[in-house]
Amino acid sequence: MRLIIADDHALFRQGLKSLLLLQPDTQVVAEIESSDDVAPVVSGTASDILLLDLQMDRWMMEDIPQLSRLINIIVLTASESAENGVRALRLGAKGVVQKRFAIETLMMAVRSVADGMVWMPPTVQTEFARQESSSGKELTPRECEIVRYVASGMRNIEVGERLSITESTVKTHLNNIFQKLGLRDRLELTHYAIKTGMVAVIDHNR
Repeated sequence: MRLIIADDHALFRQGLKSLLLLQPDTQVVAEIESSDDVAPVVSGTASDILLLDLQMDRWMMEDIPQLSRLINIIVLTASESAENGVRALRLGAKGVVQKRFAIETLMMAVRSVADGMVWMPPTVQTEFARQESSSGKELTPRECEIVRYVASGMRNIEVGERLSITESTVKTHLNNIFQKLGLRDRLELTHYAIKTGMVAVIDHNR
């Protein structure tokens, strides 16, 4: 497994590299200390997993969607915030590991992600489940209407005509819905609507 470490603390980065080099199935192919270098290095290096510190010389959370298109990401964080962990996963990270954990735990996460799975600590699992169970209640009645129409295949302009509101207002509602539910696009919103029963799945073979 070819790993890239992105962390602006040299002592942590070097210590982690030393521990990873003791693992028989891992290779550290690059180290990054500046947030501006993360995307270029990932793009130009043959690698499997990025170990990304959320708090480098700037907050890296909003970089995850772009980076996740290039490489599998495991977030490394000193924060105990389960909400940050859930947000990172919803944005595209494949794992969350707190820096206080032992190297054995990090390797469990690395191997899980390498096998195509998602890895998160129990606190993040609990918060993820809580958000999943309560997220539908956070939507307003108007937002629920918009979710149902969008999941049914309507374009924004068609939703606006149905609800007698402007297309711009529909876009504003959709942005709020995406933020509330931690979703990225209309496809994820459709999956959410089907999973929660807001719209029915039609079997065209019947």
